[in-house]
Amino acid sequence: MNPLFNPVLFASVARSYLFDTDRVWRASREELERYRDNAFKRVVKHAFNVPLYYKKYRAVGIKLSDIDGIKDIGKLPVVSKDDFRNASLNDLLPVGSDKNGFSMVSTSGSTGKPVTLFTEPYTMFKTLIGFIRVIKEYGISWRKTRMSIIADLSAESAEEAYFTGTAIPSLKPIFSLDNMQTFHVGEDPENILKKMERFNPEFIGGYPGTLKILAILKNRGKGENIRPRWIGSSGAILDDYTRKYIEDAFDARVFDVYGATECSPIAFECRDGNYHIQSDLVNLEFVDKYNNPVSPGKPANIIVTRLFGRGTPVVRYSGISDLVVPSDKECGCGMITPLIEKIEGRRVDAIVLPDGKIIPPSSFTGIPYKVMRRFNTKKIEQFQIIQHDYNRVEILAVVDKRHEEPKIEVLFEALKEAYEKVLGKEVNVEVREVREISTRRDGTVTPPPVVISKVKKE
Repeated sequence: MNPLFNPVLFASVARSYLFDTDRVWRASREELERYRDNAFKRVVKHAFNVPLYYKKYRAVGIKLSDIDGIKDIGKLPVVSKDDFRNASLNDLLPVGSDKNGFSMVSTSGSTGKPVTLFTEPYTMFKTLIGFIRVIKEYGISWRKTRMSIIADLSAESAEEAYFTGTAIPSLKPIFSLDNMQTFHVGEDPENILKKMERFNPEFIGGYPGTLKILAILKNRGKGENIRPRWIGSSGAILDDYTRKYIEDAFDARVFDVYGATECSPIAFECRDGNYHIQSDLVNLEFVDKYNNPVSPGKPANIIVTRLFGRGTPVVRYSGISDLVVPSDKECGCGMITPLIEKIEGRRVDAIVLPDGKIIPPSSFTGIPYKVMRRFNTKKIEQFQIIQHDYNRVEILAVVDKRHEEPKIEVLFEALKEAYEKVLGKEVNVEVREVREISTRRDGTVTPPPVVISKVKKE
């Protein structure tokens, strides 16, 4: 049965669409904080009815009456990825719930250990409203603009639940959504381009690695008639090199969206290029490795609380292993939400130097772009950074043979020097040309990681 045929759910979703979408532009700061406090109290009340959280709260002596707003968030214990992984499925759902009313979704497991949680139609639609807000910032209409979306449609992924499972299919009897075209990230990139060319999208959304592969193919003469006005990147770090390469190939603005399966969406770039936290949908705490607060301008881990949802709650969750830099600045775009200065990338993708210092991905993934800009070339189509040991880093580069200048030796030497400047002389940097960087894993076509680190992170 279509969940939107339930009048109670339909009314809840309709109300959220009408009142939540524009809140970040229309509400005052005081109104936003009141909303956040009330949303937080609802979520905590829900969490008290979920065994995983109830057990942790009881262990530290916390009662529901102790929580009067977000100011009390520090009273609650932090919940980790291992807490989710070690919990039984029944411990992740409200007591007395029927599992048939929920869908199981899992994280990508990019660190080798996926996390599973339960979601349900209201949570899915509320999440989609967060993305509708993102594209609205750029004048994109979810009902009218022709959109091509490349998503992970594998079984039990969050995007599969949204695009082919419940959310989008439930809307189609009400809205045609013929303006929306979806692809699985594992589909052959050349086939994606051919279908896109026939569809003629105005907006393309997908993972930066996939978008980069499409841009490479476009530069090689495929998909010549694909001319989007906007491109949205999400699901992985968007470095300067990848952003510029995609923008140049498609002659379109690229904006970035930051989210995670457990609590997406978190933040997005406005038209002025600043990352706005969707603070009515999530609460972020910026902390060091000991969970102490971190000041604006310094790299931090995040503890996230999703301020909505009726499935598995996400309250003070530390499992999103990204390094981000909080900001205390304000943006003049019209949104009143707090800012993130920079998304450094996943801690697991960081490089660890021999002295133990951690270099976040954003500090070194943009180096090829800066080097090529110096030589006024686009000769390197694709690259991958592999840290084999604390003192050995290898850069793999796919070279566009159509560009004769500069000589490969000159470009590679400049790359080596640039990386040595960031990593230090104690790290042996090798730059090597390869024919391709494999996009095949387990028989499917997926974008390769930009960074592979084989060293232990303390």
